[in-house]
This record gives sequence, C-alpha cells and structure tokens, in this order.
Amino acid sequence: MTQDAEVDALVRARIRGLRIAKGWSLDELAARCYLSPSTLSRIETGHRRIGLDQLTAIARALGASLDQLVETENDDVVIKPHHHPERGITTWTLSGDHEHAGLTVARVRVTRPASRRPEDLRVHPGRDWFTVLSGTVELMLGDRLVIVETGEAASFSTMTPHSFGARGGPAEVIAVLTPDGERTHVHS
Repeated sequence: MTQDAEVDALVRARIRGLRIAKGWSLDELAARCYLSPSTLSRIETGHRRIGLDQLTAIARALGASLDQLVETENDDVVIKPHHHPERGITTWTLSGDHEHAGLTVARVRVTRPASRRPEDLRVHPGRDWFTVLSGTVELMLGDRLVIVETGEAASFSTMTPHSFGARGGPAEVIAVLTPDGERTHVHS
C-alpha cells in the first residue's frame, strides 16, 4: 500500500470512528456537514474520493481539525527521556505543543536544588503549573522560596523570575507549560 493510500484509509477510518464515538448515524453526521448520507457512506468505505471542501465540513461537524484527521500515525509509542545533566533535569515530553491548545505536558525529574543566583532565574510570558509526584520541590519566585511537597501543586505567573529544583533528594513532577515555558524549561 502506498503512503497516500495509507493516509487515505486512515482518514476514512478516523471519520467513521469519530462518528461512531459520538453515537451518530450516517444520517446525523450527513445533516451536520451538509452531505447526503450516501455520499458520506461512500467516503467512509473508500468508494468516493474525499474533496477538501467535504473533508473540511466533516472535520468541523466532528469537532476535529484537518490536522487531526490527516496526521500520520507516529510509531514512537515509547517516550524516551531527554537528559540535561548540567542542569540536573530529565524530561519526558508527554504531549507536544500541537496538542492541548499549545500547552505541553511533561514529566520532569530534578536532582539539583533550585538556583538562587539572580542570573539563573528565568522570565517568560505565560503561566506554569506542576504537581509533585515524589520528593520535594524548591520553587524560587523572585526572592521568595516556596516549598512544594509530594501531592501538592503550584501555579504561578512566569513573568516572575523563577527557577525550581529538588530539595533533599530527587523529585518528580508533572508540569503543564505554555510554549515559552516549554522552550525555557524543557529545551534550554
């Protein structure tokens, strides 16, 4: 099967799968995207080519983006860690910025304390959130030290100079980062 044929089959399967997941009949989806039920049936079964105008209408009716319908499957099921030994951080990016309205979800393991040097405190537009899975995290917000324990969460404006690190041994967090936060904390 060629790559074009594989993408075509994937798009058709996604349309049908989303329709069924919503509990809609062919008639219900057809009415929502202004196509006839027979046209929609032929699209789903591969007996009719999908026009861009049809695909756009179907995606809109299903509450999906065109990107979501046509993106190819990624064979990378296992998320590999990215080690930053100089910073004492290991990250696993659980979602990219193409998902969740531009937010990135990452698991972060920190082994070093938060830097207290003013030149190491980061500032960027947005907001960061994290939940401590294990250990204790030191969060420097300007001159203020905030201690966040296992099971607790923190949320703060990233326009405040900040850094975070482990206190008394390694700590792990799940962090939700805006695009600027991802660039600053995951990729820098």
